[in-house]
Amino acid sequence: MHIHILGICGTFMGGVAALAREAGHRVTGCDAGVYPPMSDQLRALGIDLIEGFGADQLALRPDVFVIGNVVSRARLADGTPKFPLMEAILDAGAPYVSGPQWLAENVLQGRHVLAVAGTHGKTTTTSMLAWILEHAGREPGFLVGGVPLNFGVSARLGRNASHEWGAAQQGQAPLFVIEADEYDTAFFDKRSKFVHYRPRTAVLNNLEFDHADIFDDLAAIERQFHHLVRTVPASGRVVVNALEESLIRVLHAGCWSEVASFGDAVSDFGARGEPGDFEVLRRGQPVAHVKWNLSGVHNQLNALAAIAAAEHVGVSPAQAAEALGQFQNVKRRMELRGTVNGIAVYDDFAHHPTALRTTLDGLRRVVGQNARILAAFEPRSNTMKLGTMKSQLPWALESADLSFCHTAGLDWDAAEALAPLGARARAVDNIDTLVEQLRAEARPGDHIVCMSNGSFGGIHAKLLDALAKS
Repeated sequence: MHIHILGICGTFMGGVAALAREAGHRVTGCDAGVYPPMSDQLRALGIDLIEGFGADQLALRPDVFVIGNVVSRARLADGTPKFPLMEAILDAGAPYVSGPQWLAENVLQGRHVLAVAGTHGKTTTTSMLAWILEHAGREPGFLVGGVPLNFGVSARLGRNASHEWGAAQQGQAPLFVIEADEYDTAFFDKRSKFVHYRPRTAVLNNLEFDHADIFDDLAAIERQFHHLVRTVPASGRVVVNALEESLIRVLHAGCWSEVASFGDAVSDFGARGEPGDFEVLRRGQPVAHVKWNLSGVHNQLNALAAIAAAEHVGVSPAQAAEALGQFQNVKRRMELRGTVNGIAVYDDFAHHPTALRTTLDGLRRVVGQNARILAAFEPRSNTMKLGTMKSQLPWALESADLSFCHTAGLDWDAAEALAPLGARARAVDNIDTLVEQLRAEARPGDHIVCMSNGSFGGIHAKLLDALAKS
C-alpha cells in the first residue's frame, strides 16, 4: 500500500516509516522543519519527505494517512488551521489511522511483542533487550526511540511474522521489541501509545509523574500503565521494578500474568557489585556476571529488567550477561562527542529531574570525587517548559560542580529555581553566551555534560570548537 505519514521526523513515526518501507510499502511523509537525524535516515531509505502540512498533499491519494501525535486541530492566531492537511483529510472523508494502531495491525500481528515501558530508561533498556535477543540468534524486530549503536538503525522488521493463531503461545512466533511510550496516541485517541501493542512480555521499568501537559497527576499515569497490564495474557510475563511504589500500586489494581520482579533484596532478579561489574542474582543465587562500559545504578537496573524479559523467551541470564558485555549503548546516552585539551564533552538525552540526577550520579561514580563535572541543560520537554518540576532541579544537579541552565523560551524564573545551589548554578538565555561561559570555566580533566531531548542549538560542536581555539 501507499501510506503518507504526518509528523514523519519524530523518532517513533520515523521508525514506523522505516518498518513500512522495509515491508515493501510505498512511504511518503511530511513534517514541519524536516530535520535530521531522522530526515537523513528516511531519505537514505528512499522515502520522499515534504516540508509542512499543506492541504495540497491530499492529492497524493495514499491508501491511508498515518497521523503522528504532533498533529492537532489547533488554530493559528489568525484563525487558520495549524495543520491544513488534517482538516482536508477530515473534510474529504479520507482514511486515516494513528501510528501505533497502524503498527499494531500491520507489523506486530503474529509476533511475540516485548514492550518496555517506564518514565526513564525505555530507549536504553529496549536497546539492551534487542541486542540480547540478537546475540542469542533470535533475529528480533525492534522499534527504539533512538539509535542503538549495536545496530545503527532505530527500527527493523526482523524475522518474518507468523500469522497462525497460537504461534506466540507456543513460543514459535518471531520476536519484536518495542519502546512502549505512555504519551498519548493521537489527537483523536487519547490512550497511551503502549495500549495498542498487546505485549506477551511487558517491562515496567519505573514510574514517576511526567507529561504534565496531558496528565493531571501520577494516578492518571498509573491508570494507563494498568491498562497495559490488562492486555498481557496469562501465559505472559510482567517484569516490574520492585523499588517503585507506583508500580506496586499498578499491580495491586489487578494482574493476570506471571510477575518477575527486579531491583530490591528479595526480588526475582538482583545485582551484587558496582554498576560496571556485577553479579546477577536469581532469587539470591548467582546466575551470571555483567562487566561492561556503562555506568550508573539506573543502567544496572535497566540490565536486570532486560535479563528478566529475555529469560521469558528462553534466553538464559548467562547468555544475556555475555551479550551485555558487548552492548554499545545508544546515541545520545552519555555519548562522548569529543575530548579537547583534556576536557571531555558528552551529549545526553536527559530531560526530567530524575534523569538529570541519575546521569550525573552515574558519571560521578566513574570519574570520582576529585574530577569536576560541568552540567549544561535545556528544559525542553513540555513538562519542563511548564515549570512543573522546577523545584526538583537543585536536587537533580547536586552531583555537578557547576550547572548552566539555558532559559530561552521559559515562562518561569530559572535563576530563582536554581537559587539553592548558589554560585554553583547559572541561568543563561543565549547558546553562544552559554558556550563562552563553559569555555571560560573549563579546565583540563573536566567533564562537560550537555543534557536535552532536543538539538540544544548545536551546543556540542560549538563547545568543542571553542575549546579547541582557547
